[in-house]
Amino acid sequence: MAKNELGALYPKYKVSGDLCKNRADLIAYRDRELKVVVWLWARTVKSPNPAFNHVHVPLIKSFILTNKKGRETYLKPVVNGDEYRFEVTVGSIPPDAKTGTKSTGANFNCILSGTPIDPKYLKEEAKAGRMGFNLIGVVAEGKGGKVYLPATAEHEKAAISAMPSWSPQVEFFQKALGFRVGAYGLTEWKDIFTSRQLSSLATISRLICEIKEKIVEDGLSSGLTAGEPLHKGGDGALAYAEALSTYLAFALDRSADFNNSLTGWRPGNEKIMGLFNRQAIPMVWDFGEANMLENVVGGFITNVEYQAKCIRKLPGNSEGVAQQADAASQSLSKSKVISTDPPYYDNIGYADLSDFFYVWQRGILKNIWPEVFSTMTVPKMEELVATPIRHGTKLEAEQFFMEGMKNTFRNLAEISHSAFPVTIYYAFKQSETKDQSTSSTGWETFLEAVIKAGFEITGTWPMRSEQSTRMRGVGSNALASSIVLVCRKHSDRNEHISRREFQRELRSNMPEALETMIGGASGQSPITPVDLAQAAIGPGMAIFSKYEGILESDGSLMSVHDALVLINRSITEYLNPDSGNFDADTLFCDDWFSQYGWSQGDFGDANTLAQAKGTSVEGVKNAGVLESGGGKVQLLKWSKYPNDWDPQTDNRMPIWEACHHMIRELNQQGEYGAGKLLARMPDRSEQIRQLAYHLYTVCERKSWAEDARAYNELIGSWHAVVAASHEAGHREEQFGLEL
Repeated sequence: MAKNELGALYPKYKVSGDLCKNRADLIAYRDRELKVVVWLWARTVKSPNPAFNHVHVPLIKSFILTNKKGRETYLKPVVNGDEYRFEVTVGSIPPDAKTGTKSTGANFNCILSGTPIDPKYLKEEAKAGRMGFNLIGVVAEGKGGKVYLPATAEHEKAAISAMPSWSPQVEFFQKALGFRVGAYGLTEWKDIFTSRQLSSLATISRLICEIKEKIVEDGLSSGLTAGEPLHKGGDGALAYAEALSTYLAFALDRSADFNNSLTGWRPGNEKIMGLFNRQAIPMVWDFGEANMLENVVGGFITNVEYQAKCIRKLPGNSEGVAQQADAASQSLSKSKVISTDPPYYDNIGYADLSDFFYVWQRGILKNIWPEVFSTMTVPKMEELVATPIRHGTKLEAEQFFMEGMKNTFRNLAEISHSAFPVTIYYAFKQSETKDQSTSSTGWETFLEAVIKAGFEITGTWPMRSEQSTRMRGVGSNALASSIVLVCRKHSDRNEHISRREFQRELRSNMPEALETMIGGASGQSPITPVDLAQAAIGPGMAIFSKYEGILESDGSLMSVHDALVLINRSITEYLNPDSGNFDADTLFCDDWFSQYGWSQGDFGDANTLAQAKGTSVEGVKNAGVLESGGGKVQLLKWSKYPNDWDPQTDNRMPIWEACHHMIRELNQQGEYGAGKLLARMPDRSEQIRQLAYHLYTVCERKSWAEDARAYNELIGSWHAVVAASHEAGHREEQFGLEL
């Protein structure tokens, strides 16, 4: 039915003979009509150059269509006076194609004149209603892969001819957390969809409502009674139809996620990605529009099948129950094991973001779930998130969040099962890395609420919960996990201790706890450096939270912030090479690295530092980790270390050198290769591991993401590397016996 109503909006692409003249890859498709997978669009504004101000120019972050090896394809702009078009070119991608018309940040360049287009101009044009979008390319389905084709007037006309029968003319909150599109003239939910997308979503929504009645009829004809509606616990024909309609509404929502003007095209995997790769609505300049009528990524049928696969995996022998209640006053959790994932302070505006889905679901589900969809939009004022714009000031927003969290955790502490701990999830979405510690306003406020509610924190542990390919994770050292706080209700907390006594307990207990976390002598399941700073807070907070309070020298109570500073300091002291039995060369390299990284520095400064550490520049150079000449000194990056290095023949081997050879070997030969190398210097294992943790912390605080990743990967592979070293060592022993 949808194809009958919408088919004209989604034409096939006819490959003409002229198009094949310069495209050998298209000859097999000559005069054939190909099914379109995606239409590629770019937003446009009038050129700021007076000579071309009558022309709308494109805002494109990259001209690359696909960068798959052997199939590289890109858009080649052809400019003629005040006109431009794009040719699709197959072959090696030139460097300038990678950046399209984009400059830095939200800056672009006019494709006709090169004139800069700054964010201020973009916002002014957009708010004045002068931002549009043009078709720049078409992606079709070919034999064994995608076929990239130039835009045509026919395909652009088909898209813009759509006349939606309904659209969500609901204004969203311009200053909601994570919303970036309001500054560019997009103010209502309908504004983030093309007219073709609106037509398709609205039509499918109406058809879902209509098909519900057909399902009821089929159920009755098969012998079912009509029964009660689903929200009243019914299990007859009506409830069955309403259940299917609910699942279809979910599929429509997933289609909306993949079918809006804020979806990106990914040249690497040749598909569009949904808007909600992260919980925010950022501005997107060029986007892909899926063929919603076909079984492609973003297509409605594809999303129905995706939902069906999920349902097939659900257990059919137990009942799941979901209820909505105020966490601060509910009794649903009484005498039960409680595990909860509360809101993250001021990072995500769940209610505002939910409206994206709500405006589409409500039309289908308001009569099926009347209580859930009783309001025009999602309720927002009671949401426990610190949104300053809704609560007056940043302080008032924090107080609202703090009070709500305390009330919630106090209730959980009272009603939870006494035999089991309460586990609370927290992800560092607002991590602030400073020179001496990793801290977060949200984290501190969160911990304070937990403690003041009457909980004792007995541990903080990382849990693998974040996809490595999510937007936040790609190209950054984002947490590989959420942090789980393990809490128990404190039955008798009336003792106070001094700051000095608290520090004494930290010095006494933290080293053993940290040693366990980083894997102990055998390297068993170590917590990676990216997670250690947060996980290690657990033993420190266990000490802090078991007391009624920690008294400062002036008699005031120590804040959670100050406690975290001391806990972080104890972590730093434990990992710092100066606190261990590290050689002088390593101490020099560590200090020099923290100042210069892999960059050059003056010989005089290096000489002074080397003398202070008990070594010399020449000695460190002889160790093979340093270049010196022309009055300059520079540490060698691990990628420049020799491949034939043997620790058993090296007569000057600082831990610094051993650690970076391990990284080189891991990157070049994998875990087994690194294990073989470690087997030739087993006595250095603990120090290598400790140095890697320390250097990760240095890089994180300096925002050296690429370098930090190398140390994190070494520790993340440590268990496998140690196992490989044992295997390699055993083989060498056997080989020696055979000789």
